[in-house]
Amino acid sequence: MRIAAMRNALVVTLAIMPAGCGSTTPAQSDAQASSAPAATSPPDTRTASSAWSPIENERVKVYAVDPATNPAPPVNTPIVQIYLDGNVGYLAPGGVVSLLMPGRAVGGYFVWIELKDKAIAPLENRTGYPLAFPRPNVKKVLENDRVIVWDYTWTSGVPTPMHFHDKDVVVTYLEDGALRSTDPKGAAVVNPHYFGFTKWNTRDRVHTEELIQGKGRAIITELK
Repeated sequence: MRIAAMRNALVVTLAIMPAGCGSTTPAQSDAQASSAPAATSPPDTRTASSAWSPIENERVKVYAVDPATNPAPPVNTPIVQIYLDGNVGYLAPGGVVSLLMPGRAVGGYFVWIELKDKAIAPLENRTGYPLAFPRPNVKKVLENDRVIVWDYTWTSGVPTPMHFHDKDVVVTYLEDGALRSTDPKGAAVVNPHYFGFTKWNTRDRVHTEELIQGKGRAIITELK
């Protein structure tokens, strides 16, 4: 399905790469110094597995969309688009749809989250622990009356604070690795993840997370 996104609703997170750092002699002019090409990142040629797709329950339908081979579905419900380079878009029903990224998407697809009409209010937090989000070093990339979308990167060997999930979430991982989840009683489980892997997590959970293998970055969509 071709990539579709509402022009005025796209929220883009860009990593700004530093320019190439090279020494210049005192005799070199400003024009000569500024003509040096800036360093650029090589294209991301990784291919993501879509073995997780689709996911469907009373609140969402989530699936992988290949923009190079499939037409965009009609926008009949609110939709969150997650690109595997970390960009995020939002489409309201009846919104303006445009071709955003023709050709191959990073990873080979993007994640399409259809939001159903089933609304469930967040749980009251009586645990004594902070909410899962916001948390240190997280970036909020989108918020409206249906969702809050976060971009978070785990640091190897640094556990997150113990926290409470008051909302259901869809998590899309942008790297390969493994997280260890530990509850307040010390029970732990290791959850591997891979580039593109997307999953549904229900609310009413208390735990801490620690990256113990590989890398860890995810786009996390909390449902209001």
